[in-house]
Amino acid sequence: MSTPESEADGFRALIGRVRNGDEGAAAELVRRYEPAVRRAARVRLVDTRLNRMLDSMDVCQSVMASFFVRAAMGQYELDAPDQLLKLLATMTRNKLANAVKAQGAKRRDFRRTRAGGGEGDESEGGAFAEVAGPLPTPSREVAAREMLDEARRRLSPDERRILDGREAGRDWAEIAADLGGSPEALRKRLARAVDRVADELGLE
Repeated sequence: MSTPESEADGFRALIGRVRNGDEGAAAELVRRYEPAVRRAARVRLVDTRLNRMLDSMDVCQSVMASFFVRAAMGQYELDAPDQLLKLLATMTRNKLANAVKAQGAKRRDFRRTRAGGGEGDESEGGAFAEVAGPLPTPSREVAAREMLDEARRRLSPDERRILDGREAGRDWAEIAADLGGSPEALRKRLARAVDRVADELGLE
């Protein structure tokens, strides 16, 4: 029978493998946690029109793709499954909020339906159809390994050196002693770099 300590060790080992780009670990993590992400998405897709625009599977794939790239680039410090569940739930909420905001920029009031087919029509063939559509799902287009390679390519040489240190299992103090600067400054620099690359790849 497993103990809480052994389960925690197993979880940390799984996250470590994900950070190293292990596709088997990524598949295992999806198997364990994808249902929770889809449930969180479905709970929030309560608006009928919003539900037409966004599918829970699209949301889930987008969230997981973003998580894998960010995790592999050392952004998260996760020690227990409940921390990961909270993180994925937050990412799901943010993903949906950003999608609604983007749709709203094109159509300020997509809930309002006008009769007829003139300007402002929000029937299936009207303005609503123009803004409807699934969230970007980069994982459908690029293999996980290729996506991570592309993410690394977009880092500057100095940013890659910070990431290399994290991938080697070094703590921030050790990396700072080697590269210069404070541990906190380097941590923030890598976080900003990951945010930039994620935005460039459409991962949010």
